[in-house]
Amino acid sequence: MIVNVVGRCRSALEEGVRALWMDGRGKVLIVVAVGWGLSMGTRMIYPVLLPHLRTAYGIDLTTAGLLVTVLFVAYAIGQLPGGILADRIGERPILIVSTLLAAATLFLVTTAGSVLVLFAMTALFGLAIALYAVARYTVLTRLYPNHLGAANGATAASADAAQSVLPPLAGVLAAGVSWQMGFGFAIPLFLITGLALWAIVPTRTDGTRSSENDRTDGGAPVERPTTNRRWDTFLVLRRPVIVKGAIVYTLGLCIWQAFTAFYPIYMIEIKGLSSSLAGGLFGLFFVLGIAVKPLSGGMYDQIGARRSLLIVVSVSGVALSLLPFVNSFWLLVMITALISALLGISTVVESFLLTNIPKDVRGTGLGIIRSIAFLIGAVSPALFGAAGDRNLFDEAFLSLGLLAGIALVVITLLPEK
Repeated sequence: MIVNVVGRCRSALEEGVRALWMDGRGKVLIVVAVGWGLSMGTRMIYPVLLPHLRTAYGIDLTTAGLLVTVLFVAYAIGQLPGGILADRIGERPILIVSTLLAAATLFLVTTAGSVLVLFAMTALFGLAIALYAVARYTVLTRLYPNHLGAANGATAASADAAQSVLPPLAGVLAAGVSWQMGFGFAIPLFLITGLALWAIVPTRTDGTRSSENDRTDGGAPVERPTTNRRWDTFLVLRRPVIVKGAIVYTLGLCIWQAFTAFYPIYMIEIKGLSSSLAGGLFGLFFVLGIAVKPLSGGMYDQIGARRSLLIVVSVSGVALSLLPFVNSFWLLVMITALISALLGISTVVESFLLTNIPKDVRGTGLGIIRSIAFLIGAVSPALFGAAGDRNLFDEAFLSLGLLAGIALVVITLLPEK
């Protein structure tokens, strides 16, 4: 059974890879993936530099957790306007503006002279990179309606590639030069990416660029145009299948945001690892995501959302529950590798939601779901930091395993495909 599933997923991946490069779409996919990777990789610099920021500004764990929460809240708020603008004016200008704003706000982060300014500039940076998120999804949905799982997985893998490289590099620069350099090296990268997006991404990505055999609706029910976009979006988001998918998405974000915000500090302060080893394990988590996300996308294309999610949530949930009881370095490596299955949740759920949201409100609908989900999930780092200040780090990680169990219950209610 397992061999058969793996074989089918492998075939789906091979077919997906061929489809990704057809009709000149490959270069668009690459530059969009690079921008997405840079945005997500830079965002994950924050957890690595929290120890340096604590020293520089004299903040405790609760305040450090609140800084990450502010980043994610701002990122959540920016999803909705990003989705609306992607629907109305196209993806290209939104992607370009996002990268340029990210460069500007990151520069302001490095020049922050107080905790208040640091928080404000962090919020602006979160808003800037949020604009990129929904626009890159609508690009993929329009370009690859029949291979959305593979395209989404490939783009998501670029984020994990960046997250496995940029945070450790930032840690080295912060330790060897300054914490400002740990953020600042990404500024020219954002500027270069903005220029590449301007040169390569078409002015309006539409169904005419898809292959002849691809569905133009991405698998979503085709609906007649309406005169009230708000009401149309509201009716779509009330569908039980969308609600269930959004719940799983929200629970996955709560787990992911809390875990990534405090994993390096947990490894240093509770497990007794050096900062370099902790950063290495954190990088390993994202390195494995380079394989986990495309594989999860292929699984979604081949066996559907429910069975794919049951696999990745079960593996990561059990591993999170075991983490507090493991102290050996090599066992921590193994547990971290298993937890990386967590990275496949978003690939599957996002593809599932995009497939079920009609194309005329796809950006707006996904923007609303992501805004709500990230707003709820943004609370978890602050709660995690408060638990750490009360010496309840282990209990906090056990609670993440509990959230994974709740997600499994909801997943069983999803349709097969």
